[in-house]
Amino acid sequence: MSAPIIAFFNNKGGVGKTSLAYHLAWMYWDLGAKVIAVDLDPQANLTAAFLDEAGLEDLQSDSSHTIVGAVEPLLKGTGDIREPKVLDIQEGLYLLAGDLKLSALEDELAEQWPHCLAGRERAFRVISAFWRVVRPSVRTAEADIVLVDLGPNLGAINRAGLIASDHVVVPLAPDLFSLQGLRNLGPQFRKWRIDWKLRLSNRPLDLELPEGSMSPLGYVVLQHSVRLDRPVKAYDKWMARIPGEYRIFVLDEPHDGTTMSADPHNLALLKNYRSLVPMAQEARKPIFMLKSGDGAIGSHFQAVLEAKEAFRKLALRIAERAGVTLPQRLS
Repeated sequence: MSAPIIAFFNNKGGVGKTSLAYHLAWMYWDLGAKVIAVDLDPQANLTAAFLDEAGLEDLQSDSSHTIVGAVEPLLKGTGDIREPKVLDIQEGLYLLAGDLKLSALEDELAEQWPHCLAGRERAFRVISAFWRVVRPSVRTAEADIVLVDLGPNLGAINRAGLIASDHVVVPLAPDLFSLQGLRNLGPQFRKWRIDWKLRLSNRPLDLELPEGSMSPLGYVVLQHSVRLDRPVKAYDKWMARIPGEYRIFVLDEPHDGTTMSADPHNLALLKNYRSLVPMAQEARKPIFMLKSGDGAIGSHFQAVLEAKEAFRKLALRIAERAGVTLPQRLS
C-alpha cells in the first residue's frame, strides 16, 4: 500500500485536531490528490463535519456503512473484517465514517493486546483490524493519502489507530493543559511503538500486519484568540516552551534551545479563524472555500484567502515529509 496513513493525535481535547484533519482533507483534494479521511474517534466529529443530518441519521441507524460495520464480524467471532463502505464526499475525496458504537471496541482491543505476545492469530487480527480495513479502501479509491482522526485519550482504540499509521501529526494549543497532554502522550507513544515491535516478533507468518512506524512528522500550533483573562506574557510563555517539550517528550531528545520560528518540527502556526467558523458550518464547507454568497465579504473574504494559503503550505509540508507527490488540480 503506497498511500501513507497520517494520524492526527493529541490526548488533550479541544486543540482543533478534528478541524485540522477535515480542512487538510479538503486541501489535499483541492491540490489534486485522492484522499481518504478515516474517523476513528468514537465521538464521530469528523464524520459530522462531512455529512448533513440526514446522512448522519442513516449511518447511526445502520452501522454497515461505518468503521464499526467493517470490523463487526471479527469482533462477534463470525468471521474476519468485511469490505469497508467508503463514502464519496466528492470525486477524489472519500470518508471511512465513524460511529458512536466504536467505543464498544475498547475492551476487546485492550483484552487482545497481551495475547499478541503469545502469538495468537485472532489477537493480531483484532489489533490490526483498522489497518486491514483501510488497506482495501486505499486500493478501491486509488488514494494518494489517508488522514486519520483519533480521539483525545490514551486508550486501546487510539493505540490500534496509531499502530495502523505510518506518521503522526500532533496538534497543539499554547496553554498549560495542551503541554501536559504532550508530556503524557510522548512516552506512551514511544512505548506503544516498542511494544508493537516486540509483538511482531511472534506474528503469524501468513498474516499481513502494519509495521507500526508511527513516525512523528511534527506539530501544528492552533492559536486560540487571546482572552482578557489570559495575559499575553502567559501566552508567549507556553508558545516558547512547545519546541522543547515536543523534542524531549515525543522525540526523546534533549532540547537544544531552538525557538519555534526555527524549529524544523514546527509544521505550522495557524491563526484563529473564529469569525469564519459559523459561516463554514452553515455552508458545510471548509473555511478556505467560503464565497461571498456564504457571507465571506470584505475582511472575511481576506481571511478566507489567508486561510487557504496557510492550509496549502501546511498540506505541502506534510506531504513532502510523508513522501507524497501531489498533482496540482487543473481547473
